[in-house]
Amino acid sequence: MHVHAGQSDRGKTSKVLKFSLGVTLAYIVLLVYAGIRAHSLALLSEAGHNLTDLLALLLSLVAVYLQSRPPSATKTYGWHRAGVLAALVNAGSLVVVSVLILYEAFRRLRNPEPVHAGMMIWVAAAGVVMNGVIALLLYGSKRDVNIRSAFLHEIGDTVSTAAVIVGGWAILATGQYWIDAALSFGIGVLILWSGFGIIDETLNILLEGTPRGVKLERVEASIRKVEGVNDVHDLHVWSIGSETPALSCHISIADIPPSVSERILRDVKETLHENFRIDHTTIQFEHAVCEVAHGCVIPVSEEEHHGH
Repeated sequence: MHVHAGQSDRGKTSKVLKFSLGVTLAYIVLLVYAGIRAHSLALLSEAGHNLTDLLALLLSLVAVYLQSRPPSATKTYGWHRAGVLAALVNAGSLVVVSVLILYEAFRRLRNPEPVHAGMMIWVAAAGVVMNGVIALLLYGSKRDVNIRSAFLHEIGDTVSTAAVIVGGWAILATGQYWIDAALSFGIGVLILWSGFGIIDETLNILLEGTPRGVKLERVEASIRKVEGVNDVHDLHVWSIGSETPALSCHISIADIPPSVSERILRDVKETLHENFRIDHTTIQFEHAVCEVAHGCVIPVSEEEHHGH
């Protein structure tokens, strides 16, 4: 049942991404046309921002397809990290675009140029509606870092496009054209901030760091509470993909029959699932006295232990 549910979710996400791609491409064309006609850097900045959205959505769509592929003899974990890699490339593109926007905004702040504020307002209003709808469609799948990167793009676009509307009204009211460049500067900072946030999360996954929101000491304490567990060591928690946390550890128990230790294993897995949503586990039981050397647990005989 779980597999079928996952396939259903991926199919729904794929349809949302395809719809979002088509709408975003059409809006980019409108932004470029309107930006040139209105001589507005803010609208052209939004076109650049939406171009990264287009890339984000395209990469996300490819990643959803790759993640649906089953494990193989050479890809034993499947393609879970395809989405993570897509998010990293996407975030890198955000940083590049933001630097270009900041440079041009700084240049125009020093030498403001006339803009057509009325066109800015109407085009930006259409963008707020479009980006808001896409963000709502992506919201249900945003736990996946790949989809969340696209979701954050759309949220950022919705906010920045709304700021363009306010800026357009301000230009109409005051006649101060530097407001257009100032808006572009703010949009560039927003893109840079969201890009670095995604880079940080994706690198943590690729470097097999502890998943976001998981405290290793809490995981260890939860395992120790299970009846029959004497000790926990060599504990590792990482992410195979953005929604696939994994755990491995060594657990010390009494010298008991396997039929009895099976109950302990079942209880440990249950507490990991309920408290941390960790289902992919590799747990090794031990009943000998152990030493830790270079990250590996080495059983020590009773005579050696007393000799220490």
